[in-house]
Amino acid sequence: MTLLLAADVAAIALVTCVMLALPTLGGPTLAFGVQVTADRASDPAVIAERHAYARLTVLAAAPATAISIPVTALITATDRPPAIGVTAAALGLVQLALYHRAHRRIRRAKLAGGWQSERRQGVTVDTTFRTDPVRLPWVWGLPGLAILLVTAGLGWSRLGEPPATLPLWRGFGIDPARRVPATPTAVLEPVICQLAIGLVVLATIYVVLRARPDLDAAKPRGSARRYRVHLRGVAVLWLVSAACLGLGLLLSALLLWEIVPFTLFWRVIAYVPLAAPLVPWLIWEVRVGRAGHRLPALPGEEEEESGVVQRDDDRHWFLAGAVYANRADPALFVPARLGSSWTLNIGHPATWLVLATALAVTALALAGVVDLPQKASLF
Repeated sequence: MTLLLAADVAAIALVTCVMLALPTLGGPTLAFGVQVTADRASDPAVIAERHAYARLTVLAAAPATAISIPVTALITATDRPPAIGVTAAALGLVQLALYHRAHRRIRRAKLAGGWQSERRQGVTVDTTFRTDPVRLPWVWGLPGLAILLVTAGLGWSRLGEPPATLPLWRGFGIDPARRVPATPTAVLEPVICQLAIGLVVLATIYVVLRARPDLDAAKPRGSARRYRVHLRGVAVLWLVSAACLGLGLLLSALLLWEIVPFTLFWRVIAYVPLAAPLVPWLIWEVRVGRAGHRLPALPGEEEEESGVVQRDDDRHWFLAGAVYANRADPALFVPARLGSSWTLNIGHPATWLVLATALAVTALALAGVVDLPQKASLF
C-alpha cells in the first residue's frame, strides 16, 4: 500500500505542477486561451485571474491528497488491480474547470473593456513553410528503430522455442496469474505495438510539420523563425517519446517472454520509460514555449513592429482554447491555445467525415454487425 500511495501522491503533484504551468505556456498574448495584445497582458484583470487560478489550483490538490489515502486503502483491501492516477485524473478535471473559469472571466473583461478594438488587426503569411518546410529529424528516430529491431530479434528467437503458454500481456503490465496459448501473435505482440506506435508518431509529426503556422502579425519575421525552431524541437521530442515507449514495451516483453524474473523491480522498471519523456517536454515548454515565443530575439528582431496586432478570432475557439471551429478557415489542423498542442478544425468538412466514420463504426460494433478487436489497456 505504501508504494501505491506514494505513486498516487506523486501523480497528484505532477498534475498540479503541469496545471500551474499551463497558463504560462501559451505566451504573453494568450491569457488562459483568450487572445490579448502585449499591452493588455499585464492588465490588472489578467494578473488577478492568474493569482486566483494559482491559489485555487494549489488548494484543490490538498483534498485530493487526503482522498487518495482511503482510495488506495480500498483498492488494496479489495485486491483489485492498482489504479494509480485515478485521484490525480479527477483532480486534473477540477483544475481544468478552474482554468476554464479564468478563461471566461478574462474574456468578459476583454469584451467589457473593448480591448479588441484598441489596435488595428491583421494576419501574416509565410509561404516558405510550404516551399521549404521543416524537415523530419530522422537521426532522432534511430534510437526507436534500434529498440524495435532488438525487440523483434528477441521475439523471433522466442518463436524458435516457444513455451506452451505465456503470461497474459497487458502492454506495460503483465498478469502472471493468467496464461494464454503461445501463438505467434501473442509472442510478437510487443513488437506489433512498437511498430504501431512508431507509425502513429510519424504520421503525427508529418501532419504537425505541415499544419498552419502559428505566426504573430505584430512580429512576422521573428515569429516565423521562432516557429521553425519550435517545430523541429517538437518533432525531436515526439521521436524521443516514441523511443521511450518502445523501451518500456521491450522491458515488458522481457517479462512476457520470461527472460527476466517477475519481480517488483522489473515491474516498476517497465513503467519508468513512460515518465522519462515528461522531463524534456516540460523543459522544452518552459524554455521555448508555444510557437517558440520564449526564444531570444536575434539582432534586428527586437525593433520589429508591423503596426498591427494578431487578428482577434476568439469567437472561433471553445473550451478555453481547446476546440476550434471555423467554416471559413481551409486549414484542417491548427495550433491549439493550450501549450504546444494542435487540434482539428471541427468546422472543416473533412473533420466531420472522420467523426462520422468513427461514429458509424462504433454504432455497427454496438449493434453486433462488425467485431472490433478485443484488447485490454496498455497500462
